[in-house]
Amino acid sequence: MLGLPKATELSRPLPKKAIFDRFKLNPADRQRFDAEIRRLAIVHELSPVTTNIAAGESVSVFYVVLVSLRDKECDKKNLLLLAKLIDQNMLFVLEYEGMARLAVCRTSKVVQSDWKPLDECDIRLAGLNLEAVWENLIVQIGGVEIAEGKTLDEQLAVDEEREKLLKKIDRLEKQARSEKQPRRKWELVGEIKDIKQKMVESK
Repeated sequence: MLGLPKATELSRPLPKKAIFDRFKLNPADRQRFDAEIRRLAIVHELSPVTTNIAAGESVSVFYVVLVSLRDKECDKKNLLLLAKLIDQNMLFVLEYEGMARLAVCRTSKVVQSDWKPLDECDIRLAGLNLEAVWENLIVQIGGVEIAEGKTLDEQLAVDEEREKLLKKIDRLEKQARSEKQPRRKWELVGEIKDIKQKMVESK
């Protein structure tokens, strides 16, 4: 899977019941998790032994986890919950009816790729050690462009804020189009202009 070396392959199911029992999930988390996720399995282990890539300072191994979904949508809370419960670096392959998207949790954020056929999903292992490989995977999956002078985490924070502002602009533009009062419409247009200016200045 993902074009990874055969030496990295594993077949280790992660029974949901074992996760529920071990971590004592509250009823709401358990219900949401069970409603969206059919089953889980660790399908690859990437370590110095399986890849001949040296361990990094904070990343010495990471796993690829196949997440079979009941529906195409998966709440990011489920992935963040898994990342919190299982203290390992994990690359999630979210699979639904032959389609897949890749996802990684990083500093309480979920970075995801677009959907594509599962057999067309692949990743490149680029970096001098597993820490560099892991960071490069996050860049690949999210299409992240790291600005000069910024770390990956700083860039992810900037991108997240930009995404929030774009959603706010979209919401305000819809409000402005449907607003009947000229004064209120003018206020909304002014607010949109201010947000766009803020985005330009923060680049």
